[in-house]
Amino acid sequence: MEFELLKTDPASKARAGKITTDHGVIETPIFMPVGTVASVKGVHQTELKQEINPDIILGNTYHLYLRPKTGILKKAGGLHKFMNWDRNILTDSGGYQVYSLSGRRKIKEEGVKFKSHIDGSYHVFTPENVMEIQREIGADIIMAFDECTPYPCDYNYAKRSMHMTHRWLDRCIKHFGETPPLYGYDQTLFPIVQGSTYKDLRRQSAEYIASRNAEGNAIGGLSVGEPAEEMYAMTEVVTEILPEDKPRYLMGVGTPINILENIALGIDMFDCVMPTRNARNGMLFTAHGTINIKNKKWEDDFSPIDDMGITFVDTQYSKAYVRHLFTVNEMLGKQIATIHNLGFYLWLVREARKHILAGDFRAWKDMMVKQMDKRL
Repeated sequence: MEFELLKTDPASKARAGKITTDHGVIETPIFMPVGTVASVKGVHQTELKQEINPDIILGNTYHLYLRPKTGILKKAGGLHKFMNWDRNILTDSGGYQVYSLSGRRKIKEEGVKFKSHIDGSYHVFTPENVMEIQREIGADIIMAFDECTPYPCDYNYAKRSMHMTHRWLDRCIKHFGETPPLYGYDQTLFPIVQGSTYKDLRRQSAEYIASRNAEGNAIGGLSVGEPAEEMYAMTEVVTEILPEDKPRYLMGVGTPINILENIALGIDMFDCVMPTRNARNGMLFTAHGTINIKNKKWEDDFSPIDDMGITFVDTQYSKAYVRHLFTVNEMLGKQIATIHNLGFYLWLVREARKHILAGDFRAWKDMMVKQMDKRL
């Protein structure tokens, strides 16, 4: 993997860059649609490619390991071939899913024993086997196995957890170096900065992660319920330390406003279920604010969903029609809303990139944040 930093915004830390892997170029800043179980929920690969057009999507190690299982993915020739996606894929390590299983898992130095949410069967994730699982899935970028701490989190717990994440990282790096890629293209390992919402721990963790000299770095353990201001404060501490010549990925973030504010702090990569999950609940994001399409006010509004026309659904369907689809629980409504939201998120990061390259990102970002912070 190669990363080229093309431009930094003069009035913020926002960066425009270019990641190149064996599956093509990723222009940063980028948002990665979440394809948890080998599909971006409700979206055909054709629509994903032609309308939403991301350079990279995300797959989920925990879910893919349980279903369809890595044996099936290996037979298919890896996740790219299994789901017919010829662009980049990043897989998370399963650390976050294990964290969210709180009552069904035991964390020890060796790794994590957990109960499947599907059938209650027991499984173990270790830094070593998580590297093997991600090799078998075949993502271009894979994540180190970490412990994601909850919010709020006791200082001593956060400290112990962070040091364990660092020890696990060393085991990941060692095992990753000892196992070859399976499908004829390179894979890249990103470590993850932890430390909860404690600046000294975040600093320590960022320094440790930077010292491992990986090809890219991630920031985890944020967007788990802490106020946005705390998220921004932690991101700022970490981006001051992580090397400038490597991509920086903030995991699981966030709202359109969160994304713009974190781009301004020097983040290059994002993923979040929010555009797809909120779409299925009738929330549409636009450049002028959010729409709850289920509200009665849209019942006889025959204007297009979004006159910006980023994707085909924006001008093909009216607000009244999409509201009707939600009212009668027709799955097409959720599909339309999903395509719209993902299209908007990709438009937003690409627009941010244009403004970084043009040198006026800060003023544009401030204007957009004000505009989007409205309920329509």
